[in-house]
Formats: sequence, structure tokens, C-alpha cells
Amino acid sequence: MSIWLDEVRWTEDGLVPVIAQDASSGRVLMFAWMNRESLRLTAEEGYAVYWSRSRQKLWRKGEESGHRQKVLDIQLDCDEDVILIKVEQAGGIACHTGRQSCFYRSLQDQQWTAVDPVLKDPAKIYSKT
Repeated sequence: MSIWLDEVRWTEDGLVPVIAQDASSGRVLMFAWMNRESLRLTAEEGYAVYWSRSRQKLWRKGEESGHRQKVLDIQLDCDEDVILIKVEQAGGIACHTGRQSCFYRSLQDQQWTAVDPVLKDPAKIYSKT
């Protein structure tokens, strides 16, 4: 039985925000959401499973791109309403734009500027071959 899931303070929509962090470098790779089932599956399978709010379904990170996230640690914050997962990022790419992190833009001179390079063309990542 998954009593530990009852300790999470879920939103009214039954979700919890999740931060994925590179376990070795500490860099924040992405932000996403999990529901009860996706958090349970993440813990059971050892790979990140998120809840896609736009598609209204489970989303196994890397299911299309191959850039899976092996979960090394799952942490709950002090307010019990945010999850931090420490991961090994397959391929070194977490973002659908082909970058290491989804947080690749910095505010510079009142505009968002890309500061990280594209490591792989997204068209090649998501091509249906």
C-alpha cells in the first residue's frame, strides 16, 4: 500500500509540481507535474513519469526522444507540496528544444536571451523514422 503518497499535499486538480535536477551537476533541468499515479510509477519503475496537463495523460519522459530520466532520489519539501527528483538525464538533453535544460533563457537588457546552445536539432530528436 502506498501510504507515503497520502503525505503529499496535492492541488485541487490532484497534481503536485515537480522539479527535475541533474544528480551530478545540480542543474535544474525542467519543471513538470505529477499526479498520484505518475509519482507511484516513477517510484516503482525508477524512471520519470509525469502528468501532461495539455494532453491529459501520463507522459514517460523520453518516450519519443529517448531522453529518459533515471531517478536516483525523490524528495518532498517541508510543506509537502513540491517534489524534487534527482536524475541521470539520458543523452544530456532534457528540453524539447534540444538543450540540456528547459531553463536556457536569461533576462538580459529587458529581454529573454538564449544562453545555452542547442545540442541536437529537435527535428532530428522527434523525427518519426
